Amino acid sequence: MTTPTIELKPSAHPLSEAERQKILAAPGFGRHFTDHMVTIKWTEGRGWHDGQLVPYGPLSLDPATNVLHYAQEIFEGLKAYRQPDGSVAMFRPDANARRFQASARRLAMPELPVETFIEACDVLVEQDKDWVPAHGGEESLYLRPFMIATEVGLGVKPANEYLFVVIASPAGAYFAGGVRPVSIWLSENRVRAVPGGMGDAKTGGNYAASLLAQAEAAVHGCDQVAYLDAVEHKWVEELGGMNLYFVYEDAANGTTRIVTPTLTGSLLAGVTRDSLLSVARDLGYASQEARVSIDQWRADTGNGTLTEVFACGTAAVITPVGTVKSAGGEWTQSGGEPGKVTLRLREALLDIQRGIAEDTHGWMHRLG
Repeated sequence: MTTPTIELKPSAHPLSEAERQKILAAPGFGRHFTDHMVTIKWTEGRGWHDGQLVPYGPLSLDPATNVLHYAQEIFEGLKAYRQPDGSVAMFRPDANARRFQASARRLAMPELPVETFIEACDVLVEQDKDWVPAHGGEESLYLRPFMIATEVGLGVKPANEYLFVVIASPAGAYFAGGVRPVSIWLSENRVRAVPGGMGDAKTGGNYAASLLAQAEAAVHGCDQVAYLDAVEHKWVEELGGMNLYFVYEDAANGTTRIVTPTLTGSLLAGVTRDSLLSVARDLGYASQEARVSIDQWRADTGNGTLTEVFACGTAAVITPVGTVKSAGGEWTQSGGEPGKVTLRLREALLDIQRGIAEDTHGWMHRLG
């Protein structure tokens, strides 16, 4: 499989320095976009071709384009951080590239080579590196690689044409006023995904499936929704867009154990989730994957052995859980405050991403 060369066609009219700095002062999340994007086409019989860096702008799609009808679409999310020396580094783009391939296989789409995925991200960040926020805080440049089916026609089959695109958006600190615990609504009558389905693929359909339950969570005064498994309706899986972690303290032995639900084929294998298994061990905690039932969650919180719960993902890194509500009642984690282990893990991972701590795992991909 040949790797296409990415031709540079930069904008003749990028945003001015003053306009860019105004955006970077308060970027929010996903509201503003850099000057450029990278596009690569795939055609049956030809493979990947016509890689280009071009000015950011609209895509033109025929009304009968396959993705609009049969949802062949996948995406990723990763971040680039300004380092102490002023350089820029991305966090684990190789892991995102491999997951992108896995998602493509599940949706019968062509697999983009890992090196092409990383090159496309490199080219875009290098061109728009002035959009990467300054070092010192949690601000970053968020990258959104995605692929859609572009064949025109209404036949129900894998498309014979696809478009891969990378766009970028400056992202502010997720918790601008300090880390704040979120409230969770336990959805007991809706499921996010089923074994054998697409739960382990990063595709828009899984997020669309979470929107109704997320709206129900809001009605109950909650920030996020948590799902149980689709078979027994007892095992905790994940939130609408984040993985979960449980912190167990053994006061008698002075040990701490970090647990995240086992990947069963219906959960997304989060890159942050995977990273935290290693970071926890680095800090001296035992970390493992295991099934956690909702009854166990409630009981262990009550008896004091489960001391903290947090969610994790690219956008927020780590988000502490403060309150859990369900049709049968509610309970509070860590007194409704961020737990000490949660905050320690969060800071340790952020320090690696920002270049403050040693990158012993080789996770940071430096440009240039």
